[in-house]
Amino acid sequence: MTDLAIGDIAPSFDIPRDGGGSVKLGDFAGKTVVLYFYPKDDTPACTTEAVTFSALLPEFEKAGAVVIGVSPDPVRKHDKFAQKHSLSIILGSDEDTALAQAYGVWKEKSMYGKTYMGVERSTFLIDSKEQIAEIWAKVKVAGHAEAVLESARNLSQ
Repeated sequence: MTDLAIGDIAPSFDIPRDGGGSVKLGDFAGKTVVLYFYPKDDTPACTTEAVTFSALLPEFEKAGAVVIGVSPDPVRKHDKFAQKHSLSIILGSDEDTALAQAYGVWKEKSMYGKTYMGVERSTFLIDSKEQIAEIWAKVKVAGHAEAVLESARNLSQ
């Protein structure tokens, strides 16, 4: 597991997605991709983040960007999460955490004195040439989707 940097080629992926089928980085050749990693469906911060990205999706689309949220949750859980909160973004399932590891966001975390492995909330802005244009690590949800949108708009100019 290596940390990625701006300018690196984004690790390719092909993972199961909500609604069936799969989502691949190659599906979006020539487009900007917002790839955000979050720990778990239907928790307060993860729900706020997904709802905000969904609300801003028309603006992301105007900027030529697609938004993909990824967590270790199974597809069936993503389907329930998307339906419950009327989400319009793509939700990818990374049950084996291979994608989180490839992007360097599978980290040791601690809560209440207990350490465990989990997803560190992070976002990668990938340009039309599949290079990483911007990275947000240890994301705080408030205002995050708006900041990513601004960067996506700047990238498309």
